[in-house]
Amino acid sequence: MECTGQNSSLGNHTALVEFILIGFSDVPNLQGFLFGVFLIIYFLILMGNSLIITITKVEPSLQTPMYFFLRNFSLLEICYVSVTVPRLLADLCRQHGKISFLSCAIQMYFFLILADTECFILTAMAYDRYVAICNPLLYPVIMNDRLCMQMAVACWTTAIPVHIGFTSMVFSSTFCGCNHLDHFFCEAPAVVQLICGDAFMIEMLLYLITTLVASIPSFLIVGSYVKIVSTILRLPSATGRAKAFSTCFSHLMVVTLFYGSGICVYFKSKNSRSTGMDKFLSLFYTILIPILNPIIYCLRNKDAMVALEKFLHKWIVL
Repeated sequence: MECTGQNSSLGNHTALVEFILIGFSDVPNLQGFLFGVFLIIYFLILMGNSLIITITKVEPSLQTPMYFFLRNFSLLEICYVSVTVPRLLADLCRQHGKISFLSCAIQMYFFLILADTECFILTAMAYDRYVAICNPLLYPVIMNDRLCMQMAVACWTTAIPVHIGFTSMVFSSTFCGCNHLDHFFCEAPAVVQLICGDAFMIEMLLYLITTLVASIPSFLIVGSYVKIVSTILRLPSATGRAKAFSTCFSHLMVVTLFYGSGICVYFKSKNSRSTGMDKFLSLFYTILIPILNPIIYCLRNKDAMVALEKFLHKWIVL
């Protein structure tokens, strides 16, 4: 969208103090409908992931490393969507998307941290499945409480110092001219596009961070599942093979959806970007995948469904 009026008069030498998130203002007739849809989705994400956190915490049968990481993953999803969706709902309600530099920087910072944390937790979940299936006799020894806690802490904290530096670098740059951010939140590639002058070093740093965060975990996940599939195919029991494949398929589905859509946005060159497609893909991994996770991990998991039924029955009886 082109800048008009006051924004176009800023010129190339006047520093900006705020952004205007375009969001979905190009479809004004759908603002109310989109608000209702996103509000319902946000509520379902909070409810679904909160249920997973609760049942994996209180049900004795789910006190295993797999459900410990699933609990962390569900908490992450709640934080992840809460960085973007409430702001999106507010902008749809107010019919404008003005956001200050500080708010934009905070939103981008936490979004990047949580996105990286999701990559790391998915990797930890893949390692857990690898040990459980490939080394079942040693599983309780290897995946002990101490290691699980250390892995969880590492997943949640590793990206913090990296993105303090990156976000500081981006927002210490000069933004001038058009302040329209053609997105529904302050996503890094969209913000970097508005930097004045040569942003080559920042773009390269973004590609480097994305490459490391995406490639290393994805290689570890793929390597784990190559060994997992090889082991599953050697299982004598058809029931055992089906159960193992079912658990692994759920995890691989989440990994593929998350990595696939994220890579399409963050690895595009500046000249090949399509703002409409980028917004669609961003909706995919910021809203659609988090709402699918409770379905994928609970409805397709017999143990989780049994625990959920027991939990709901207790509350209904009370």
